[in-house]
Amino acid sequence: MTTNTRLNKALELIACDGEQIKEELQRMLAVDTCFPPGAGYGDFCELMAGLLAPLRFTLQRVSVPETLWRSPDGTSQGERVNLLASLNAGAAENCNLYFHTDTVPAGDGWRFPPLALTQAEGKLFGRGAADMKGTIAAALAAVRAAQACGLPLRFNPVFLLCTDEEGGLYPGIRYLAEQHLFNGHLLSFNGGAVPRIWSGCFGSIDCKVIITGRSAHSGDPGHGINAIEVALPLMNALADLKAQVEQRISAMPAPPHYNGKPLNSLLTLAAAQGGSKGSTIPERFELLINRRYAPEEAFDDVWKELTDCIDRAMRDSRALDVTQQMIGHLAPVADPGGPHWPRWQAALTQGFGFRPDEFAPWGSSTSSDMGWVQQAGIQEILLGGLTRPDNRTHAADEYTTMADLVALSQSILAYLADDFQPTQGH
Repeated sequence: MTTNTRLNKALELIACDGEQIKEELQRMLAVDTCFPPGAGYGDFCELMAGLLAPLRFTLQRVSVPETLWRSPDGTSQGERVNLLASLNAGAAENCNLYFHTDTVPAGDGWRFPPLALTQAEGKLFGRGAADMKGTIAAALAAVRAAQACGLPLRFNPVFLLCTDEEGGLYPGIRYLAEQHLFNGHLLSFNGGAVPRIWSGCFGSIDCKVIITGRSAHSGDPGHGINAIEVALPLMNALADLKAQVEQRISAMPAPPHYNGKPLNSLLTLAAAQGGSKGSTIPERFELLINRRYAPEEAFDDVWKELTDCIDRAMRDSRALDVTQQMIGHLAPVADPGGPHWPRWQAALTQGFGFRPDEFAPWGSSTSSDMGWVQQAGIQEILLGGLTRPDNRTHAADEYTTMADLVALSQSILAYLADDFQPTQGH
């Protein structure tokens, strides 16, 4: 079989592999790995071990120490089991394929069972179908096709199946990187099915403020202290800080859908919880603040600005106690370019049919756990994935399509295959 014929045959096998891709994706979706709490990682690790072992991967289970990931509010529960799966293909260099195994909770409003694969309306519905269990199914299909055709690989694929990207204090990929458990460049599938050259992303901090008052009957308040009402100066102060923060512009190129508007820092009052009934003065009020900060901002400065705002607003409060907790943090990503990007762009062109002139560099004020990878010394991070603006990632009825699964799988295969020769201009 000639070089071109062998690669083309492998690409065709992926296009005919839809039933197995769907069957494996169905099995992945059925394992609840939502964060919070992240209690299903062990079960998902066992499932993936069973799918990877027949492909001759060497498996290593790595658990993040509880002292690192245990959040002060108790929202994180269960062992943080990461799976590092390596395939020795005889290549001189590794390519690390990163996947996060957690999803956001299913939430309300679904027309279809969220923890199952439903094929309807030309789409594949389920929590994690796009973000990002579908990308794992695509990568499995790529390796399966390469082996079926005896296709030599340019890189040894290393699957990094990691915990706590959707939240938490210590993502699994951070631990793997800091422990130097993998080497070589990294291909993250936390991106979209778009012709994008990744320029990086913002950092994200989740800060919970817990305000304690004193309960009483609302009709006879006496010495009661209403935790919600004493928090009003704090919310006003945060609204003022939000106005200041969001004037800060990043030099990172904005996404095309911003239509020329620049990326800016963000502060969001993301959740507020307190009280139970009209006849009771609430004793406890919890406020969740999310702060998105650009690579140009230093974490220490961002955190100090936020906590100083809280301290000033509550300094003269009647509250019995005001507690601040950092319950989540992702570092920003800056300048993730490197020598492997042209080959990856050519591979995406092979799979998705993008034109070379469609590729454009842009960043995002959304966040990624890849910042920790850069801080551990790995600078170049390629980006791909299944997300699109309309596939309801993190919302009810999340979906992907078989066409995108096949296209991503073919892109991965082309990138890994030694027979793949990018055309002139890549």
